Amino acid sequence: MDFELDPADRRSIFLQIADAVRAAIARGDLATGSPLPPVRALAAQLGVHPNTVLQAYHELALHGTVQSRRGSGTFVRAAPPGDGERRVMADEVADRALRDAYAHGLTAPDLGAALDRAARRGAP
Repeated sequence: MDFELDPADRRSIFLQIADAVRAAIARGDLATGSPLPPVRALAAQLGVHPNTVLQAYHELALHGTVQSRRGSGTFVRAAPPGDGERRVMADEVADRALRDAYAHGLTAPDLGAALDRAARRGAP
C-alpha cells in the first residue's frame, strides 16, 4: 500500500490511514484476503508512531473492513459489507465529518456543499 499523509488534512492521522485503506479496497488495490502492511512497517513508511497505525487498523476492524489474525497480521475481510452495514458505516463517517466541521466553525450545509464538490472532482 503506497500513500502519503496530507499535512493539510485536519482529520486525525489514524482516520487518514483508515480512509486510505478503504479507498485502496474500493479501487481494487486491496482484494479480499489481501494482507495490510505490518503495523511497524507502515508506521515507519509514514513517519508516525506504531500506535497510530494500530488505531487505524482497530477502526477498520470495528467496521468489519479488516480482521486480524494473531501472529499472522491484518487482512481485508472476506465478506464485503451488505447494504445495511454500508448505511451504518456511511452514517458513522458522516457523523465524524459533521463533528469535525462543527469544531472548525462550519455548518452542515457547508459540509454538504464541500462533499458535492469533492464528488464532482472525483476525490477518493
